[in-house]
Amino acid sequence: MRRRTSHIVLAAGGTGGHMFPALALLEELLDRGHRVTLITDRRGLKYRKLFKGIKIYEVESASFSGKGILGKIFSIPKIISGIFEARSLLKMINPGAVIGFGGYPSFPTIRAAISMNIPTCLHEQNAVLGRVNRYLAGSVDAVALSFEKTLQAKWHNYNFVAVTGNPVRKEIVEIGDLYYPTLGDDRIFRILVIGGSQGAKIFSEVVPQAISTLPRASQRRLQITQQCREEDIEAVRELYADTKIAVELTTFIDDIPNCLRWSHLVIGRAGASTVSEMTAAGRPGILVPYPHATDNHQMANVKELVTAGGAWLYQNHEFDAKTLAKILQRMARHPNEVWQAAEFARKIGKPYAAKDLADLVERLALVKGNKEIVKINNINDLEETEGLKAKR
Repeated sequence: MRRRTSHIVLAAGGTGGHMFPALALLEELLDRGHRVTLITDRRGLKYRKLFKGIKIYEVESASFSGKGILGKIFSIPKIISGIFEARSLLKMINPGAVIGFGGYPSFPTIRAAISMNIPTCLHEQNAVLGRVNRYLAGSVDAVALSFEKTLQAKWHNYNFVAVTGNPVRKEIVEIGDLYYPTLGDDRIFRILVIGGSQGAKIFSEVVPQAISTLPRASQRRLQITQQCREEDIEAVRELYADTKIAVELTTFIDDIPNCLRWSHLVIGRAGASTVSEMTAAGRPGILVPYPHATDNHQMANVKELVTAGGAWLYQNHEFDAKTLAKILQRMARHPNEVWQAAEFARKIGKPYAAKDLADLVERLALVKGNKEIVKINNINDLEETEGLKAKR
């Protein structure tokens, strides 16, 4: 049976945490024959090279967070301007559905779509519903969550809720179907160090310091790819200079799938994309949640993974060179412990998140104009409604 295709708009911007799930959904929708357009902000345009083969538009946006009274007042005209810009674009595109990926850059487009009676869906990447999604969730047709126990999510107030997981790219999903790289006593131990899209200073300091204290025999077994902030990279290079290990330093990792494929262990923050990519690929991690994340959402993101045994959690003040050196030495002595953690990580992954979210988007596009999404009054009695299944 031939699939009915539509034109879908993705509203995403800001950081990689919002952009990468949108990219994964884009790939799935294009594979299904849909047309896709991205509406983003100035920061989102930095990722435009990844969004190949589609039209990309920028609209004005602004945030209220972290601003005083005057800052909030000056943000209002930008937000209003962004909504009118988005309305003009949506009139021209005439999409079947608009999908927002949270954060203030998605607000103008979703708000415009709601006002134009275009089917809308929000996707939340984190284990705490973001503030923009929190504000809009009661007005859209569907809300897609990455975690079943998403904090601040008021299921009963939403028209439709589905737990899809956080979409990751196909190349990462495929890694989870491969064997975990052999890790024996005399084998190379490969570590991937990431700190979000901009790197993290704590890893630039702690990781090389910890490795420099390891015995030479342990150092020679290591291969490291580490993401650093541009202002830190030369200092990190100097810290590694006296070690006997193979190190690749970069300010941006543009091929995460390949890095995950060969890595045995990930060291990084606990952003939603990091956690979802690790679990989809079946890679364990040493995770240090960013302590200033809004609503402490990174700590919530990693809770399920740590409980399952797929990661080791350290708070910012606990993560130092001595602590990291000890855990790396333990892993070297007990490689089976790392392999087991990889298995635990893979078991809780949601590799079909992009497919599940695409199914939801297609259903929304099919009911354009007649709003057949059914209000759910009891989350313990979720049923299939017109071909769309709500998941818990």
